Amino acid sequence: MGYISFNLYIDLIRRCPFDENMVDEIWIVQTTLPGDWIEPLIGDWSSKIVQLGLASCIQRSRITSVYKWENSVQSSEEWKIQIKTSKNNVDELVKYVTSNHPYEIPEITFWLCSASEEYTRWIEE
Repeated sequence: MGYISFNLYIDLIRRCPFDENMVDEIWIVQTTLPGDWIEPLIGDWSSKIVQLGLASCIQRSRITSVYKWENSVQSSEEWKIQIKTSKNNVDELVKYVTSNHPYEIPEITFWLCSASEEYTRWIEE
């Protein structure tokens, strides 16, 4: 199974026939962070992204992940981080998360989603 690079993915998304006048779409970027990180460290990591203007809202919660790593099934406590951002900030946000992530192979997923007009305006401010 193959993959495409982030830049190619963004290029493909930009070529999609989105209505540029629509104001009800935002980007969600999701990642996980180590479960042994304490709340203040997670708060600092999240707050820095908002302070840099890369996102308007970040939700974080504790989860248990089950995954395959080094040919064995493992389970660990993690922090699920869900970040809401605008179309204009998604590229820089993904770059920032990638370069400031502690994992060797971090989960960084992102997608475009519909949102209320008011919420979208707030995200874009």
